[in-house]
Amino acid sequence: MKKKEILKEIGEWLYCAVIALILALTIRYFLGTPTVVKQSSMYDTLESNQRLILNRWARTIKSEIKRGDIITFESPTKIGFRDDEVDLTHPEAVYRTKKMSFIERIKYSVLEIDKTTYIKRVIGVAGDHILIKDGEVYLNDKKLEEDYILEGAITNGESFYDVIVPEGYVYVMGDNRERSTDSRAFGCIPLKKVDSKIFIRFWPMEKFGRVN
Repeated sequence: MKKKEILKEIGEWLYCAVIALILALTIRYFLGTPTVVKQSSMYDTLESNQRLILNRWARTIKSEIKRGDIITFESPTKIGFRDDEVDLTHPEAVYRTKKMSFIERIKYSVLEIDKTTYIKRVIGVAGDHILIKDGEVYLNDKKLEEDYILEGAITNGESFYDVIVPEGYVYVMGDNRERSTDSRAFGCIPLKKVDSKIFIRFWPMEKFGRVN
């Protein structure tokens, strides 16, 4: 009798642990999750080792992505292009998918194991004309006022320096233009690859709050 009670108690604990794990994964994927900034491409808006809360709910309900939003997204498969590979009339980033088992998909999409994710700012949305020339960014033929980049910073055009953002895509750049690999190098990001919007910064405490 005592053995049965012990086994029953173990079973109940395992059941609770499984439910808790499912809930945690559900919250992480559909609602939000904490993350750590690991790169300097968004300096000085975001600095390495700062802690953020990511808003996954925006992805879940397919919330509109607007200019100025800071988003996270899966890194493209192809980062650099030779001059003869660049087609400015088709500036879409390249993603090559591979077949995954259910467990592999959970590891990659939910736990984000072996997944590379970038944090960048949305500069242009569908239909926008982005032109980079003379170290400046032009949005729909008007010079873009960017108070979020460092004073004196120069924006150099790379492969995709003169594009019209396709439907279902966004054009993104890091605030730290000289140290950012972004749409200038790999093209426009499909909205389906956007994982989240930045919600709040919770560490360091003196910078706690919304990130603009």
